[in-house]
Amino acid sequence: MVVPPFSSKPPKPLSSSSKAAVTTSSAARRILDYLSTLTSSSSLPSLLFDILRDGLHVNSAVSAAFISCSLSLLSPRPAILLFSVLRRPSPFVCNTLMRSLLAFRSSAPLFIFHQMHLSSVPSNHHTFPLILKSLSILRFLHSGFSLHSHILKLGHLSDSYISSSLLHFYAVCSDSDSAVHLFDDLPSRGVVAWSTLIAGLAKADRPEDALLVFERMHFAGVTPNRVTMVSTLTACAAHGASLDFGQWIHRQATHAGWELDVVLGTALIDMYCKYGCVYAGFDVFLRMPQRSLFTWNSLIQGFAFSKGGAMALKWFLRMEEEGVRPDAVTLVGVLTACSHSGLVEPGRRIFDMVVGGKFGFKAGIKHYGCMVDLYGKAGLLDAAVECIQMMPFEPNVVIYGSLLSGSRARKEMHLSEFAVRRLVELQPENAAHYVLLSNLYVEMGMWKEAEEVRRSMRELDLRKESGWSLTEWDDMEEHCEEAV
Repeated sequence: MVVPPFSSKPPKPLSSSSKAAVTTSSAARRILDYLSTLTSSSSLPSLLFDILRDGLHVNSAVSAAFISCSLSLLSPRPAILLFSVLRRPSPFVCNTLMRSLLAFRSSAPLFIFHQMHLSSVPSNHHTFPLILKSLSILRFLHSGFSLHSHILKLGHLSDSYISSSLLHFYAVCSDSDSAVHLFDDLPSRGVVAWSTLIAGLAKADRPEDALLVFERMHFAGVTPNRVTMVSTLTACAAHGASLDFGQWIHRQATHAGWELDVVLGTALIDMYCKYGCVYAGFDVFLRMPQRSLFTWNSLIQGFAFSKGGAMALKWFLRMEEEGVRPDAVTLVGVLTACSHSGLVEPGRRIFDMVVGGKFGFKAGIKHYGCMVDLYGKAGLLDAAVECIQMMPFEPNVVIYGSLLSGSRARKEMHLSEFAVRRLVELQPENAAHYVLLSNLYVEMGMWKEAEEVRRSMRELDLRKESGWSLTEWDDMEEHCEEAV
């Protein structure tokens, strides 16, 4: 799709009837009324002819409405044809085309903005958020820096709509430092700016900073809205040490009389479940009048990681009964629940359904990984190996790590050696795998092989970071038991 530049030709002289049409608003109102009820794009070409014939294209309201209607009917060509005959369109028309074309081509607003600049068409406070949205989609960070400077020169940074869009742009582009600097430079900070910065820091994996900003907001006397609370709950869930903070937010939302809508309720469930308070999350779930797929997934995953396999399966079945179609994430949660609770047969049955295509998607590597983990923990090592062999893609370190855990727990040394060697092949720079392989050879009495592994580590200049691996922790527990 090509967006033509503004027309350089002067408009054709209007006939007397056309001039009357421009000055008489009844013709424009008729077109606007017709556009508001149009449901098919088949009428657009003849309507465009009428608009051009009567000279109504110079009416910004008519041009903008026609452009918006054309693109809402997924027919961009008539809109672009009309725009191309406008010698110097108004900012309102340009903004309308930018907004409408974003769904078709994310770079189109940048071209239109460039043409506005060449034709001396002024920008307004609606223009820059549209350009920033385009840059956000394209992740054009350096272009955003340039636009930021341009906004500063024009003195538009005080506009809350523009400054919040700029904050959102930096957040989307994962430049949280620029977002913080921009926020500190703002002459005034409303709830939207605070909420945007908190959400950006949470997304940038800086939950502690997000919580500090929320505290600053609270002490500044700015009342948070739902968006603020949801973003802060996301930061609480990621931080790992802020359950009290999350509970305080829950109390504030209850005190304010906020309904547990899908977004807020799901954020609370996710937060509680990540802190292991799955039944607090379950209570929120039961109080929600409406639930989305994400809500069900958060609850099922919460039960999965708290070894509540039976509850996860129960509510998975309830989910299907209520007509909510599970996705790949749902089934990972269900299979994880089976693995953590030792529910081999239910897990096997559900996995076979996934492989058979019952849920409308193909089994992914995470689904296979759950089954390898399930079989390994149950001591069904042959089934775990068979599952790996039937995978339609190459196993990753998680798959072989699960196989290693299962085989080590059952003292299957040769299978453990196989798993560790695959880990070394997949991550040759990871010293922990070499140490594990060397220790395994020592346990097997294969001293020569153990020394060769150690020599390889020296030659590759690999050093294991201090700390315990899960398998080493298991070994330490066994040694402690023997000592006692």
